[in-house]
Amino acid sequence: MMANLSEEQLKRGVICSSAGNHAQGVALASHKLGCNAVIVMPVTTPQIKWKSVKRLGGNVVLVGDAYDEAQAYAKKRAEEEGRTFIPPFDHPDVIVGQGTIGMEINNQLKDKIHEIFVPVGGGGFIAGIAAYMKRVAPDIKIIGVETTDANAMAMSLHYGHRVMLDQVGNFADGVAVKMVGEETFRLCKELIDGVVLVNRDAICASIKEMFEEKRSILEPAGAVALAGAEAYCNYYGLKDENVVAITSGANMNFDRLRLISELVDVGRKREAMLATFLPEKLGSFKEFCE
Repeated sequence: MMANLSEEQLKRGVICSSAGNHAQGVALASHKLGCNAVIVMPVTTPQIKWKSVKRLGGNVVLVGDAYDEAQAYAKKRAEEEGRTFIPPFDHPDVIVGQGTIGMEINNQLKDKIHEIFVPVGGGGFIAGIAAYMKRVAPDIKIIGVETTDANAMAMSLHYGHRVMLDQVGNFADGVAVKMVGEETFRLCKELIDGVVLVNRDAICASIKEMFEEKRSILEPAGAVALAGAEAYCNYYGLKDENVVAITSGANMNFDRLRLISELVDVGRKREAMLATFLPEKLGSFKEFCE
């Protein structure tokens, strides 16, 4: 999208809102194209992400607790300063760019794939991949994966129109979006084959498995597709099939590893976490123990 901007647009600069990966892409593109870029990110963004954006030359502004608040600020500032807003997912050029991942997968594996599992936030990534793959290899299933507490695409597909979630969980902050894009939803409604939902414990278990297998540490949003692929294959009893899980993020804050390690055994059902309610009165804990 940025390569298609005019010289005048590049001179005025660009602005985007992002939870991480899109921000780094815009910062890198602005550096290569020689234009000024303002990157708006939620205040909850892990430090490793916004520091990476700064290293790439982006001017980082932290606004809001969730992506949608950051986006509203970025769009307003774009109008005030005459900058071009670079959307993270809901634009044909951005969707085409993200779809090149599908082209890479197809070039490497050709017709040897049964399913491709794609993490879903706003829907641009899966829309681009599905648009390409369904043209060149229509028999390959394209499955989206969302978290149970940020499932805007699953809800929208269920009701047949875009749904705005009241709130989203930020554990997998890279896919924590309250509403999918208009164009991305249109494409996904026509092209994708379903959505799998995974919870936090399953994501943590997948992070551990990837570490043990490849010594790579995925961020939660990067492990979403891996957790979804495992759940899907177990549910349908798939064996001896090639499936692709796109692990699209490795921006892990080191201090989050402790929480993830604690949840792994719950995710693999080797441990159980029990909860109860106690009345706030003297002796209630003793009564519970007895």
